[in-house]
Amino acid sequence: MEFLNKIYIILKELKKMKMRKIFFAFMAVLMSSLSFAQIEGKWKTIDDETGKEKSIVEIYKKSDGKYYGKIIQLLQKPENNNCVKCTDDRKDKPLIGLEIIRGLSKDGAEFSGGSITDPKSGKTYKCLIKREGDKLNVRGYIGFSLIGRTQTWHKVD
Repeated sequence: MEFLNKIYIILKELKKMKMRKIFFAFMAVLMSSLSFAQIEGKWKTIDDETGKEKSIVEIYKKSDGKYYGKIIQLLQKPENNNCVKCTDDRKDKPLIGLEIIRGLSKDGAEFSGGSITDPKSGKTYKCLIKREGDKLNVRGYIGFSLIGRTQTWHKVD
């Protein structure tokens, strides 16, 4: 409530200074930049080693408040249609529908605290995601994020 009172006082002062339009433009820019921090949606994955498009991953938020991502389309034919090298509950599950991102939490402009699985190797890593416009920087790492790889994923409309 105190926050709203402060905004009201600011609006009154801005009206006096005929700067109301500038304030609303600033608020619109601020609100749109906050929405860019979201990662939900469909993303085209790009192999960081070959530069080729690999798949489409859909990232979504579950009822636990955390973010998850699953493969919804393959853009290259894999050696195997199942995750044969996975060692957990994903072992031998089809790649289409495979949950590769699990348990990310939003922390400011970053999403972390969860994991990402590479279906090709079956290895699971800690995960950190940062959004920059229509791109996601997806980092899988071991330990303190010094040892790992970063891929850039692109928003799919």
